[in-house]
Amino acid sequence: MTAPPGVLAGVDIGGTLTEVVLCAADLGVIDRFAVPTPAHEGGTAMVSAALDALRLLLDRTPGRLLGVGIGAAGVVDAPAGRILVASDSSFRGWAGFPVAAAVEEALGVPAYLDNDVNAFLRGEVARGAVVGERHVLGMTLGTGVGGALWLDGRLYDGPHGAAGEIGHVPGFGDLRCTCGGRGHLETLASGRSITARYAERTGRTTTARGVAEAAALGDPDAFAVYEASGTAVARAILVAAGLLDVTTFVIGGGVSRAWALLEPSVRHTLTDEPPVSGRRIRVRPALLGGDAVAVGAASRARAELGPVIRV
Repeated sequence: MTAPPGVLAGVDIGGTLTEVVLCAADLGVIDRFAVPTPAHEGGTAMVSAALDALRLLLDRTPGRLLGVGIGAAGVVDAPAGRILVASDSSFRGWAGFPVAAAVEEALGVPAYLDNDVNAFLRGEVARGAVVGERHVLGMTLGTGVGGALWLDGRLYDGPHGAAGEIGHVPGFGDLRCTCGGRGHLETLASGRSITARYAERTGRTTTARGVAEAAALGDPDAFAVYEASGTAVARAILVAAGLLDVTTFVIGGGVSRAWALLEPSVRHTLTDEPPVSGRRIRVRPALLGGDAVAVGAASRARAELGPVIRV
């Protein structure tokens, strides 16, 4: 009797939800499960919640677990599998936590940690909007703005682990950013900034989704906020294209669900200011949705395990 094939697990530990997926060797999702993230209860509680979800999936899915990839918010030391820096307002007891070691000890299989935006880009390259691309910049427009860089067919972290962090590039006005700087892309293109800019114009407080719904109904203030956001994203794309000669971009995150509102100003700006290379810039909305980080984390595990995995 042939044994069932091995499976890979991918975990996305976000500030609100933790999603776990089981993947086949080709990274196709077999099953998924999401649980609330106990972000204010510390690293042990967060990893325990992820492990409970993973065990539930393993109980109902045949196959031997080969390895686990984890994508997590914050600055991470990927080789050490440890969180370096995390927002105190979103997480408690997360900075310094040895995530990979805790998962390995609990499950007895190799585990690998990535920053969540890096994992998002891995996922979109492996199974999403930019499959097979050699050079890509990934951007996530969520509560904040994150970025990751794929060069010569592999993730490029940079010498200090911050390569691709387009959200905190200055030159976008003078508004104060959540990081303490001024004029960063995040002040115009994040969900938090969209709600703030709309409130400044109208005196009304809502969510980024609420602003998008208002724009779709013809609210000129809501439309203007999204137009400014799209223009800022396009300018950041042009900066990256000029510095890195990268001309393929994938955009994800919650704000990107309103791509129909962002795209016109993105396209208009890119048409008016083509990159110095003269090459056409391709901007693609992400395809994997909420699975992107978890699938990307699983792809990291697959790459690290190498010969153990047969596609």
